[in-house]
Amino acid sequence: MTKRVLIAGFMHETNTFSQLPTTLDSYKARTLYYGADVATHMRKGKSEIAGFLDACTRHDWQGTSPVFANATPSGKVTEDTFEHVTTVILDCLKDQGPFDGICLALHGAMVCTHTDDGEGELLQRIRAVIGPDVPIAVTLDLHANITDRMAELADIMVIYRTYPHVDQYEVATQAANLLQRTLLGEIKPRSLVVRGQMLDGADHGRTTSPGPMTEVLQLAKAGVAATPGVLAASVAAGFPWADTPDTGPSVVVVGNGISDSCKQLADRLIAEIWRSRNRVTLELQTIDQAIAAVTAAGERRAPIVLADFADNPGGGGYGDGTRLLKAMIDAGLQDAAFGLLYDPVAVRTCIEQGLGAHVVVAIGGKIDGRYGEPIPVTGHVVAVTDGSLRLQGPMMAGTRIEMGPTVVLRVGGIDIFMTSGRFQLYDLNFFQHANLDPRTKAVVAVKSAHHFRAAFAPIASEIIVVDGGGGLTSRNYKQLSYEKVRRPVFPLDLD
Repeated sequence: MTKRVLIAGFMHETNTFSQLPTTLDSYKARTLYYGADVATHMRKGKSEIAGFLDACTRHDWQGTSPVFANATPSGKVTEDTFEHVTTVILDCLKDQGPFDGICLALHGAMVCTHTDDGEGELLQRIRAVIGPDVPIAVTLDLHANITDRMAELADIMVIYRTYPHVDQYEVATQAANLLQRTLLGEIKPRSLVVRGQMLDGADHGRTTSPGPMTEVLQLAKAGVAATPGVLAASVAAGFPWADTPDTGPSVVVVGNGISDSCKQLADRLIAEIWRSRNRVTLELQTIDQAIAAVTAAGERRAPIVLADFADNPGGGGYGDGTRLLKAMIDAGLQDAAFGLLYDPVAVRTCIEQGLGAHVVVAIGGKIDGRYGEPIPVTGHVVAVTDGSLRLQGPMMAGTRIEMGPTVVLRVGGIDIFMTSGRFQLYDLNFFQHANLDPRTKAVVAVKSAHHFRAAFAPIASEIIVVDGGGGLTSRNYKQLSYEKVRRPVFPLDLD
């Protein structure tokens, strides 16, 4: 008999230190689809939703998709926004049910104005409608802060294993396959989560080179193979820029029922993360060090890529920090590109002046001057676009992005991409959609901490990750005012 499965997504990575609230407009600015539009826009990509939708064909499910919502990381999700998306899901369950199973694409680090545990609250609302017996399969971001309530309410939880996140489709496929086995009566999965006394760990989840995260993932894979009754074991590096009781790395084990062996495996893996807590593969440079390295590099066949680690919109950074950009301008760098600078006011000024115009404008630094003041510049508008593009990948290939009006302002030798929406730059097409090929530049600066590596590492002669010491995604955790996180915790208190 064909099984009826609800497929939905409600995602947000919340930086609780950001002053930008996450509203419904925040979702509309990135991804908010309802009903049939979910499949229309998401099926051809490599996202979790695409994986779930393809599972419908593979397992002969009748899939129903009421909503997919995903906003750029920022401050807390407003209660009205949470209620809106949640109500769409609950109304579908009530009006179109009953359903045999549920597949949810969640992040795992959503904090709302009314609750620190957005995903747990959503799952509890869903359980109140469907009861305890309908199985729920959930995918989570590698930087999830997973609560006990989430694990109690979701039968199946599977976390991305790559950072940059290039395995979303595959993780959704794994979760859907476990749900199918559940629907066939082969297994009765349950999820167990354990966490350590850490804000951050496992090298923040980096998998682009050997290190703590790749090692613990190998242990998890071996543990699943060697432990009867264990169906999956996942590792979350945590999202440290969230002030909640459960912030930090965790391990989720899905068992065919919860047993002592499940708990023992989870404990072994979290102990390994604790053991490696001081090992970090990423070498951060100051702005002065980065500029000195670029100016000393000489001519290269491929660009030097500078990553603005401290102002990464992908972790809740405002995206309008100007410290690195100002240093590039002051150094007189030539044949360079910088993106993406969030400044809808400057974008509007440039568009009003028109393509080809010479404009005098102050750019960036409009949200919080602590991360760089606005820079007065005289520039030449060399491109104007509607900000519409489709990602090439490897990360989220095929996904449609709508940045809003976007301009390229040439200041000296630097092409500065300015947008009306906040977006992390992790795909070549952010540049290419404005007819600029980053592969031809001597220097390319991106507001991204790590995701950029999927697309930019293959074209780079060198990558320099820059932390100017200030920004919402800097690693200087002790400069942030944590009030709710459990204490003592590494690195605030413990070694």
